Amino acid sequence: MMTKEEEAALEAAAKEIRARTIDAIGFLGVGHIGGALSVVELLAMLYFRHMRVDPANPRWPERDKLVLSKGHAGPALYAALSLRGFFPETWLHTLNKGGTMLPSHCDRNRTPGVDMTTGSLGQGLSAACGLALADRLDGRASFVYAVIGDGESNEGQNWEAALFAAHKRLGRLIAFTDYNKMQIDGRTDEVLALGRLEEKWAAFGWETARVDGHDLAALDAAIEAAKRRADAPGSKPTMIVLDTVKGKGAKFCEGSVASHNMPFDYETAKKAIAELG
Repeated sequence: MMTKEEEAALEAAAKEIRARTIDAIGFLGVGHIGGALSVVELLAMLYFRHMRVDPANPRWPERDKLVLSKGHAGPALYAALSLRGFFPETWLHTLNKGGTMLPSHCDRNRTPGVDMTTGSLGQGLSAACGLALADRLDGRASFVYAVIGDGESNEGQNWEAALFAAHKRLGRLIAFTDYNKMQIDGRTDEVLALGRLEEKWAAFGWETARVDGHDLAALDAAIEAAKRRADAPGSKPTMIVLDTVKGKGAKFCEGSVASHNMPFDYETAKKAIAELG
């Protein structure tokens, strides 16, 4: 369990990631603010507590890896990576501009710390399966983490990957569904209802959990439980369904379908950051 000091440090990291994300997109003037802000606590938890990484050696073979399948949340990942020391914070103001190292969607060939190019929704979990299987074949004790969206869960390839991961007993694959209940075309339940996601993943042979995706203690406990099971006989991959809020922490877009990809000016960004405290 986390100490109070550890939890406070993670809360501070999450607040800074959220501020840097809002700042970067606001400086550009448009972007996928909603789905970026809904994964902030998860990124803080992974990069500042659970993942073995080396910012000085981003391609360290023994590192843990993250596949952000919902690659449009890249600005939040960039904010986390900059805070973790993979590249200077000043890069964030080049987001999605000509010649940038930080394109709108994640690109492993451009950005230090990005483990997989993503953004073609539905494909990231398959890539994560390949990474996890490759680590096993190479004798590495690394974990592979994957983040998919709830709208992205409409894609059939996710369910093919689910079958594969369970069949191969990829216990060191820990995935998350960012269940913010909204997608580009509207509310998820109206576009294509997902039902009880944790029951679906369990039926596909996965361990499952469901937690408040903005509750650091709950996130930590779910990840710890998954890691403890990883090497048990007959281990299964784990899916942690995160109940989140689209645009979390920014009053101008929180809980709004329009926040999937929206324009806003830098003054709005600076006001939202000030409101974070």
